[in-house]
Amino acid sequence: MIPGITAHKIDIQQGNYVTQDMIAKLKPGMSRSQVRFALGTPLVTDPFHPDRWDYVYVLQKKGEVVAQRRIVVVFKDEKLARIDGDVKPAAEGAASPAGASSPDAAKPQPAPAAAARPPQ
Repeated sequence: MIPGITAHKIDIQQGNYVTQDMIAKLKPGMSRSQVRFALGTPLVTDPFHPDRWDYVYVLQKKGEVVAQRRIVVVFKDEKLARIDGDVKPAAEGAASPAGASSPDAAKPQPAPAAAARPPQ
């Protein structure tokens, strides 16, 4: 190995990039096809929990996890019942959180330091 030279590590994006604007389009009672149109096809559909869709996003730069998000969409009677995870829908009739209209508001937030490193 030559001192000062390291292996090149590429940036890796995996999963569904879901923004606050995309979540804001969701309303209780929407059909599965309407949710799929707003958020895209879910990354994970669990055959044991058919009423749950998981949208997962991970961004790695130089081998380190710098951002990750997890959104869970739950249906009841084929209609949208609730949304859980890292991005929450705005309350109906409420103003957007401060800065939500800025371009940076939709960017994924850095993952906690403990989640950034795999167990040894």
